Amino acid sequence: MIGIDKINFFTPNTYIDLVKLATYRGVDPDKYTIGIGQSKMAVPTITQDTVSMGANAAFPILEKKDLTAIDLVVVGTETGIDESKSAAAFIHQLLGIHPFAKSIEIKQACYGATAGLMMARDFVKTHPGRKALVIGSDISRYGLNTSGEVTQGAGAVAMLISENPRILAIEDTSIAMSENIFDFWRPNYSDTAIVDGKFSNEAYVKFFNLLWTKFTEETTYSLDDISAFCFHLPYTKMGKKALLPLLENESASVKEKLLAHYDLSTEYTRNIGNIYTGSLYLSFMSLLDNQTTSLKPNDLIAFFSYGSGAVGEIFSGRLIEGYEKHLDTANHKDMLTDRYDLSIEEYETIFNKEIPKTDGIHSLDEEKYEKGTFYLSHISNHQRHYEKRQ
Repeated sequence: MIGIDKINFFTPNTYIDLVKLATYRGVDPDKYTIGIGQSKMAVPTITQDTVSMGANAAFPILEKKDLTAIDLVVVGTETGIDESKSAAAFIHQLLGIHPFAKSIEIKQACYGATAGLMMARDFVKTHPGRKALVIGSDISRYGLNTSGEVTQGAGAVAMLISENPRILAIEDTSIAMSENIFDFWRPNYSDTAIVDGKFSNEAYVKFFNLLWTKFTEETTYSLDDISAFCFHLPYTKMGKKALLPLLENESASVKEKLLAHYDLSTEYTRNIGNIYTGSLYLSFMSLLDNQTTSLKPNDLIAFFSYGSGAVGEIFSGRLIEGYEKHLDTANHKDMLTDRYDLSIEEYETIFNKEIPKTDGIHSLDEEKYEKGTFYLSHISNHQRHYEKRQ
């Protein structure tokens, strides 16, 4: 039995309230809060990037014994900080993991962390007694006063994968598919993504339907067997667009169960926004942290991962006896409650700050806002340097 032994997320300490933003932009707030289902949006300062957020997500869940047992570090991201060097190499060093470990980065839009999770599962299976660390870390960025502005966000998820996991045992059967499409992409010369929103939504639903049909054929599972379905959530309403048509011919009890759990799984995304590769696993944590007694040991959880361009995958896992004892629910909720509520002026100032692209030494300082354990402190001769807050 192999799966998720520990799991955690991190989001920057700064956010913008979307009712405030809607009012400033001259938009009906219901378009944001009801239409796409978002309430708050994480806004990263210049001192929080893919590396620091990933390290901040992983640091609280790793004990000394983990650092000596992790032989594989995989970071899934579509907002890497270097075209050659992996974010995992930085994180490996920041966390103090022993030197004889592989550290790599995977890119396939929002699917990267799932690719890493499957790689980690197979790695642990063939390396008894060893562990793997999988991180999804991203900054979703489309630009100020653009159509995609309110579907931005920032954050990271970290998962420790091991034998005899204490949260979720991942089942062997998973179904993936790929198709070369242009629903969303970001050329090397662009700092923001290019998206065909209508086409991307259609592709997401199409992938889900095809994968679910194939998954049920391979496993003989039906929706009645599943206690909850977790989705990649670029915004909270997206997964429901795929799920609702599937529920039309189901019993009232199945509909009620899956929709209730779906709503619980969207709570963190509603208050953070899109975190790309970590989004699916953020919804899983939201589900576990916000339910009380509705999920039991051995309950089957289904997962739909989607990365534009496009790769999708459906897989499943079973909750472990006592899983609730290994969640960090209180700290997760405190992190969201204690954030700094930015003014419009602060939000736009932070958004417009850029990493210097010239040679030399550049100090970066956001002390007013910064609360992360790890942060980007300065750039020296094009090299990023991170500090650990004591």
